[in-house]
Amino acid sequence: MIALKKKSSHYHHARMKFGCFLILLCALFVPGSSSSERCDDWGVDTTKLIQVYDGEPARIRCPLFQEILKHNYSTAHSSGLTLMWYWTAQGRDLEEPINFRLPDNRINKDKDLLWFWPVLLNDTGNYTCMLRNTSYCSRFAFPLEVLRKDQGSCISQAEKIETVELPLEHYWELTCPDTDGFFPANVTPTVNWYMGCILVNGFYEREPKGLTLIFQSVKIRYQGNYTCIVTYEDNGKMYNITRTRYVSVIGSPEDEKPPSISAPVNSTIYEFAVGDEMHLSCQAYFPYVRDSRNDISWLVDGKNIEEMIDSRINVATSVKDEIAGAKTINKDLSITKITLEELKRNYTCSARNKLGTDSRRAIVKQKVGTPRYITELACGLGATLVLVVCLIIVYHVYWLEMVLFYRAHFGTDETIGDGKEYDVYVSYARNAEEEEFVLVTLRGVLENEYGYKLCIFDRDSLPGGIITEETLSFIKKSRRLLVLISPSYVQKGTQPLLELKAGLENMASQGNIRVILVQYKPITNREKLKELKRAQAALSVIKWKGDKSKYPGGRFWKQLHVALPVKKPCSASTKSKGNTYIELCPTNV
Repeated sequence: MIALKKKSSHYHHARMKFGCFLILLCALFVPGSSSSERCDDWGVDTTKLIQVYDGEPARIRCPLFQEILKHNYSTAHSSGLTLMWYWTAQGRDLEEPINFRLPDNRINKDKDLLWFWPVLLNDTGNYTCMLRNTSYCSRFAFPLEVLRKDQGSCISQAEKIETVELPLEHYWELTCPDTDGFFPANVTPTVNWYMGCILVNGFYEREPKGLTLIFQSVKIRYQGNYTCIVTYEDNGKMYNITRTRYVSVIGSPEDEKPPSISAPVNSTIYEFAVGDEMHLSCQAYFPYVRDSRNDISWLVDGKNIEEMIDSRINVATSVKDEIAGAKTINKDLSITKITLEELKRNYTCSARNKLGTDSRRAIVKQKVGTPRYITELACGLGATLVLVVCLIIVYHVYWLEMVLFYRAHFGTDETIGDGKEYDVYVSYARNAEEEEFVLVTLRGVLENEYGYKLCIFDRDSLPGGIITEETLSFIKKSRRLLVLISPSYVQKGTQPLLELKAGLENMASQGNIRVILVQYKPITNREKLKELKRAQAALSVIKWKGDKSKYPGGRFWKQLHVALPVKKPCSASTKSKGNTYIELCPTNV
């Protein structure tokens, strides 16, 4: 029995040795399948995007030696590893090996570099470098984008441009990057420098010297895109290399300092009533400090407000870029339906960079309610003010109606005991149009509607009299002189001029007649007489506006009515004389 067990054990060990031998044979004779299964694929790293310009020489380096392996290409090659290149064209899924045996020898490799002489638009795609031997495999892929320059520009807007920071007011040398190895050491290329695609030629305080652009003193206005275009000849062919960097002007190292807080404001008390929404602003200025983080926060009783979980609390941050890389950061704090306990807490604005910290407390207090008597007084004053404004507006709009109402009910009749025979003497140009206006329109409203007695010379004068004496007599017997101004009044106005002079002299010396100016038609300053200019300077003018003024209840007639004498309406009293009734006074308005 023991012998059988030993025999079985020897048989089992023999089977295991035979299995190991088969596995070793597979590893030796089928290395491709074994290694492919164990290949470390690092995928496509889109952050390693390489951008080059169509028609220019370009090179790409395998990232395996920079990102993953601890050894360089020479070490890896000497250990038996082989570097292979593949590419996947844009818009395709099939990965193909790169053919280095093309007749034009446009694409070739040199150690861990892949060269294009030159690169073309069709070369856009994902490039994979694979390092392998019979027992090891690792691959890494990254995208290459071939750009075409914008029309009329030295670059493409699609290019992702590297930013270079230059300290303000300092000497600096800006080099044209990534040009080593493109041309032989004994070749001196031609280099042109551009700012915003404008050739730098004799720029003040900026001097191009080959692959270097020298800034004698960096200024804020020098900030922008700088492009160097390198031109050289190699094997009978001319090549261009375009490189662009964005120059950002930052603060001088001498100006680096801690932040300074401008809000909340010192000695300012922020008052809020219980239940209100509280708003506090924390604002700080951060000078540029290289490799420094800018932090700003609200502390409530020493605890960061953003760590507090409360739906009523809201914090909003805004950043404003200042010159030379400085920033103004604002952090607004709002708490809805503030409680009495929250009004008693300490609210501190804190700002920090690597050079130091600044903090300031916001003095928050509960708002004391306004005394009732002050509220009532404010309401009373407000109501009074509104009433005064309303009265002013009403008076401005309806002052004519108010004056006429007052005259009709409280005014003193001017016609009693003054010895005058006429209410109005009308002075006008003697032409057909104005005569019709006076005899039909003016007389019809003033006599028939308002009850005034008008003196119209051509109607009321007796034939054969002396015009001058009768004119002066009529004016003395009248309470008002109504002057109808028009170009004809000035041009043909021998008698109207006499009437105007007499009225003005009477008004100035004796004051028993008032002159009313009615503009029938406008006249220019050149046409005005000396007397008319003097009258218009001292008296207001009522303007006739044609069809707009014909309505008897319109503004023109109300203005004219206010300028006319106050005349009380009579009651319809009559005396009987036989069978005849005599009216004591005419019907007036």
